[in-house]
Parts: sequence; C-alpha cells; structure tokens
Amino acid sequence: MSDKKDELLPTRASLLERMRDWQNQTSWQEFFDLYWKLIYGVTRKTGLSDSEAQDVVQEVLAHVAKEMPTFRFDPARGSFKGWLLTKTRWCISAQFRQRARHPRPPTPDNNDSSISPEIPDPAAPAMDDAWEREWQLNLLESAYDQLKRKGNGRDFQIFDFYVRKELPAKKVAAHFGVSVDQVHLTKHRVKEALKKEIARLEREGT
Repeated sequence: MSDKKDELLPTRASLLERMRDWQNQTSWQEFFDLYWKLIYGVTRKTGLSDSEAQDVVQEVLAHVAKEMPTFRFDPARGSFKGWLLTKTRWCISAQFRQRARHPRPPTPDNNDSSISPEIPDPAAPAMDDAWEREWQLNLLESAYDQLKRKGNGRDFQIFDFYVRKELPAKKVAAHFGVSVDQVHLTKHRVKEALKKEIARLEREGT
C-alpha cells in the first residue's frame, strides 16, 4: 500500500525526499539541472556579475544541502517556490554585503557596464516579480525537457524548427518529409502536452 502511495507523490516532493541522502548524487544533479538557471537568472537581474551570480547559485545549493537531512516538504506550510525564493534572496543579499566588505578588482566580468540592475533591492517586491517571470520560464523549459526525454523525438524536432526557430511551415515540412498539415498538427499536439506538463509542475511548486 505504501509503495502505491509513494508513486502518487509529486515528482518535486519525491526529489526533495531523495535529496535527504547526501550520497544520492543523481538526485542532487537533477535538482541543480532544474533550478540553477532560475537562481542565476534572477541573481543577474540584481546587477551582480556572472561570477557573483555563480557564487549565489552555489550558496543556495549549500543552504539547501544543510537543511536536507531534516527537511520535510509540507505544502501546507508554504510553497516550494516561496521557500527557494527565500534562500535565493538571502544569498543575494549576502553577496552584496560581501561585495561591500571586499571589493573585487575591476575585471570585464564584475565591471560590466551593460549590467543594469532590474532589482536594485533584493528585499523589494520587484524581486518577487522577477522570480515569478523566471519561474514561469523555468517551468516551460523543464516541461519541454521532460516531455522531450520521454516523447516522440521527431515531433520535438519539428516543434523546434517550426515554433522555437520560427522556420516557415513549408520549409519544415520539406525538411522532414511530411505535409504542412502534419507540421501544424505536431505543433498543436506538443503545445497541448506542454500545457499539461506545466500545470503538473506548477501544482507541485505553488
């Protein structure tokens, strides 16, 4: 009975449970693959440099690792999305404090004038808005990757060419030796599958 119950647990909750074992490198790698771009992307929007943003990613992972042995995922106490945002916010603020205490010598990375902070204060509501936008993008990419791994490879190639690369339907049809109608049908099929997968992932994290 318990095995069947475990099978019904959300994937993210199951992943966090597996991560309680520090030796489970596969689960830790899965967590990193799922969330590093999200954390990095929001961090860069605060005006931190590439290397500083990478430090934030590592610090967030370190905080998560520290809590995992006693961690219990309980949606009733708050969302996973909010929990991860809190960790990220702390680490961004810590990185700014470190920058103030120990200024780094100017380099092309940390003296990049093209970095315009969209979030001047990590504690401000703008941080929540940026997190939500990056979260939605991350959901889309995660859903796409999940479906691509277990779906029809050719369908996703057609979808890539037609939707993501924005090539004309006739050109895509000729390249894959299918009809234009088949290209449109494939687009519709993949988009519907993406909607369902995104909804599933969203339920796990909010």
